[in-house]
Amino acid sequence: MPRLAVYSLIVCVLAVAAAVVSFVQGSFLGVVWVLLAGLSSNMTWYYFKRERIRPSVTGDVTG
Repeated sequence: MPRLAVYSLIVCVLAVAAAVVSFVQGSFLGVVWVLLAGLSSNMTWYYFKRERIRPSVTGDVTG
């Protein structure tokens, strides 16, 4: 799994946890955390799909 996909997945999980905590405490700031979770989720899918589509290059190409 690409490194950027892992980082954005971690941000997504932390944002969901922060949203849950915010809503449990009665704060509507959780809406911002939900939006951040959605954005980071889309970034995770983008980086994951981009890595799968990109052809792998093995060795040096000289020429």
